[in-house]
Amino acid sequence: MSLDGHLDALRRKHGALENEINDMLTRPAPDESQLTRLKREKLRLKDEIEKITAQTHH
Repeated sequence: MSLDGHLDALRRKHGALENEINDMLTRPAPDESQLTRLKREKLRLKDEIEKITAQTHH
């Protein structure tokens, strides 16, 4: 997979997680442990996207 393809896949996963988190937050009693897990994964993806982007612009 090309670097651009990899970044696109990471961004799609990040967006899907954001949607899932937002959906959970609209529920009356969201599962806090699952919400925390999703937020950590979203942050991990964001960090990976930023790292790859920084490496390609140097």
